Amino acid sequence: MSGVLAAGGAAAALFASVLAGQSAPAEAAVPAEQAQVGIITVNGSGCPAGTAAVAVSPDNSSVIVSYSDYLARTGAGADAADQRKNCQLALDVRVPSGWTYTITGAEHRGYTHLVKGATGLQQSQYYFQGSSETAVNSRTFTGPYDGEWSISENTPAAEQVWAPCGAKRLLNINTELRVDAGSSGANAANIMAMESTKVPGATYKLKWKRC
Repeated sequence: MSGVLAAGGAAAALFASVLAGQSAPAEAAVPAEQAQVGIITVNGSGCPAGTAAVAVSPDNSSVIVSYSDYLARTGAGADAADQRKNCQLALDVRVPSGWTYTITGAEHRGYTHLVKGATGLQQSQYYFQGSSETAVNSRTFTGPYDGEWSISENTPAAEQVWAPCGAKRLLNINTELRVDAGSSGANAANIMAMESTKVPGATYKLKWKRC
């Protein structure tokens, strides 16, 4: 790969505006029936129970993941566990009959505040149950930094893995955020967050074909 959650309608409605005006090319095959997705298991300090939501976009072009409590930090009151947060999701993507899909890439979004001397890290990985794990995509941030960010990842066609037709394979999504205070000092306030009320924390792009 190269790189530069409770499921449901609420998450889809929240992000419908993000996808407005984005339609698949005329030649692209997309099922007319709406795909569905649900969380089978969720683990990790970055996504406590009830804080991750998933949905399939209305046009079946992506799986959308949102987080409401995904934040790593240093500073007053923070301990070692606060400096590293991770989330492991196992998703059941229920596809329309006669169709299968692959993930062609992803986009992760968040907010970072780092003072001089501090660094932050965002990592991601996604793969189908029973398939070889894909490479981990990572991005490092160096302070001073203050603002929102968006990281795009694209999977070359030769590396894209299709979900097997007629078989249930969970989609595994692993992400991680880290903050290192470095020379900024243990009491310096530094933040890496992958949560937002305006846009999803992550979007995984779907490509479809008939079985």
